[in-house]
Amino acid sequence: MKLLLYLCVLWPLSASQAQSVGSKWPFFHHSEVGGLFGRVVSGANLNEVVENRTNLSVQTLNGVRLNKRVAVGGLVGMDWYTGALLTPVGVGARYQFTRPSDQNLSAFVSADAGYGFSWFDKSSTGYTVRGGLMLNPGVGIRLGKPGKGGFTVTFSYKRQEAQVEKPLRWGEIKRDETRIYNRLSIRVGVSL
Repeated sequence: MKLLLYLCVLWPLSASQAQSVGSKWPFFHHSEVGGLFGRVVSGANLNEVVENRTNLSVQTLNGVRLNKRVAVGGLVGMDWYTGALLTPVGVGARYQFTRPSDQNLSAFVSADAGYGFSWFDKSSTGYTVRGGLMLNPGVGIRLGKPGKGGFTVTFSYKRQEAQVEKPLRWGEIKRDETRIYNRLSIRVGVSL
C-alpha cells in the first residue's frame, strides 16, 4: 500500500521539482481520493430494498499538456464498491475552461473512460466478479498558481459496469447478475 501511495502521489510531486509546465517535457499529473455516493435497489417485486451507499475511490492520471488548457494521459485507480473491488484503467483528459492567468483559482472539466478490472477482488461468498466499461465525466476547481502544484476538488458522475457469477443453488440453472454502478463522485486531490 505504501508503494501504491508513493507511485500515485509522492513520486509525481518529487518529479515536479525538476520540471515545470514551461519546460521541454510538459508533464501533467492529477491524483485524487474521495467518495462515490449513490442509491441501490435490490430484490424483486414486493421484496425490493432501497439503500444509500458510500464507497471509496482513488485515482491517478499521468500524461502531458498539449497546451496551456488541455492535458491528456493514462489513468489507474481503485474503487471499493460494497460488492466488488474494481481497478479502472483507461485514458483521461482535463480542459481548463477559465483563462490561464496569475490567479489562484481556475475551473476545469474532466473526461475519463476505460475498463474496470477485477484483478484484486476476492469474494468470501463464492461470487466471481468481472469488470466492465467505466465512464467518468466531471467538473472541478483548482486552487494554485498556473505552472505550480495545486489542490483540486472534482464533482463527477461515475458509471461502472460489472458482471457477477454466483454459485448455483439447488434447482437453479443460471444465477448471474449484470451490475451498473451509477455514482456521484466527490474527490479532492493534487494537480501538477
